[in-house]
Amino acid sequence: MTSWAFADAFVAEDETLHWARERAREAGLRSVSPGTGAALRLLAATVDAKAVAEIGTGTGVSGIHLLHGMRPDGVLTTVDPEPEHQQFARQAFRASGFASNRARFIPGRALDVLPRLADAGYDLVFCDGDRLECLDYLAESLRLLRVGGLVVFEGVFANGRTVESGPQPTEVLRLRELLRTIRESQELVPSLLPVGDGLLCAVKR
Repeated sequence: MTSWAFADAFVAEDETLHWARERAREAGLRSVSPGTGAALRLLAATVDAKAVAEIGTGTGVSGIHLLHGMRPDGVLTTVDPEPEHQQFARQAFRASGFASNRARFIPGRALDVLPRLADAGYDLVFCDGDRLECLDYLAESLRLLRVGGLVVFEGVFANGRTVESGPQPTEVLRLRELLRTIRESQELVPSLLPVGDGLLCAVKR
């Protein structure tokens, strides 16, 4: 556990990220862990991301990490049903030094918004929304991603419930189905990273 804690804190977070985390706590929202944030930053840099779509803006914690990993001219399109959360994210992005044109905020349900986004127009899609809709997010992500692009799902361990036996809520059953679908897909190269609450990543062939 000591090594896990060391890894999670390996990339230090600045005051703006701490501020965004505090706003999330006050709103009763779960933020990605520092280790998950660092992984998102790395993944965005790995694909040299110019266009990223994010499902679940929250208060901007994951968005800041993604923007840090993206190209200097990259644009983050972030979708959330709660406009007031997006206002916190907007403030956090500005405080992190990102120009206003680096992020496009779209309020609304992900499954209403995603169909309006361009086919094969994205390098990375980060999914941190309603777990009951994760399979629909996957279908949309495959359409949105270019070949060689990445789809990433946060929270797939569901605090350990995904691997526990016994009856589980519907959202956990959906996550298990998501894991199986991605692992068995001929169209994807998958990996499950044990950071935060589980980060499921897959490259589109």
